[in-house]
Amino acid sequence: MKPNVLLQYILPHRFLSRIVYHATRWEWAPWKNFLIGQIVRRYDVDMSQAAQPDPLAYQHFNAFFTRKLKPDARRADPDPQAILCPADGRISQSGRIRDGRIFQAKGQEYTAAELLGDEATAAAYRNGSFVTIYLSPRDYHRVHMPLDGKLLGTTHVPGRIFSVAPFAVEAIPRLFARNERLVCHFDGEHGPFVSVMVGAILVSSVATVWDGLTIPPYASDIRKVDCRARGVTLERFAEMARFNMGSTVILLLPEGYELDSLAPQQVVQMGQRLGRWAGTTA
Repeated sequence: MKPNVLLQYILPHRFLSRIVYHATRWEWAPWKNFLIGQIVRRYDVDMSQAAQPDPLAYQHFNAFFTRKLKPDARRADPDPQAILCPADGRISQSGRIRDGRIFQAKGQEYTAAELLGDEATAAAYRNGSFVTIYLSPRDYHRVHMPLDGKLLGTTHVPGRIFSVAPFAVEAIPRLFARNERLVCHFDGEHGPFVSVMVGAILVSSVATVWDGLTIPPYASDIRKVDCRARGVTLERFAEMARFNMGSTVILLLPEGYELDSLAPQQVVQMGQRLGRWAGTTA
């Protein structure tokens, strides 16, 4: 086992993530400007697309990391039946869910039931489609709706907080089904779909537009919240959540949606087409 993979098993994930959570919200100017400057330079962050293009004008590092974009920086594919990319990043994997199994990397897979923490809800995606998108530190870290949808509920699934960088995805079995995550269930025009916000080491904080900060606190047991009575309906392209620091988003879609040809490590932007509704399959 490579040293960087071995470290993933022995590091105190939650302890380190708690430290980073507070460190990235410290407003002391020399500290926050140092962190922001490091990310901008190291990852060549394009600040010209940000609503506030001055990286040092942000209150703290997390405010910079979750920055808004200018209104015209991204556009939604005009086809109303198109699946929109929910985030900026790179395609990790995409394709068919085969008998409930999802491809992670060569030699690695996991089940939809494991990912969702629920056998019953996973049945809708048994032979559907999935898209896994990895967000790096240079990317826009707000997550948007791939389709119009009414919020049915959320499931906070406890777990580890392994890195979701490509080296870890290739080496750690069932990584996405083992990491702490928030599963967001929606009902759309053509049936249910889910957007899964997967936490990662040092960056395991998730906030939604309907509940605000959701992770942390971390979960010790599966926590399900029924949201149907709240009447939360979000249009495609609308913001739904954000990572306070980056991670991975996984979309699960039922049968009837056809994905475009999406290559691993392909760069994608929020709002671009990932596929479209093709009708009920036989």
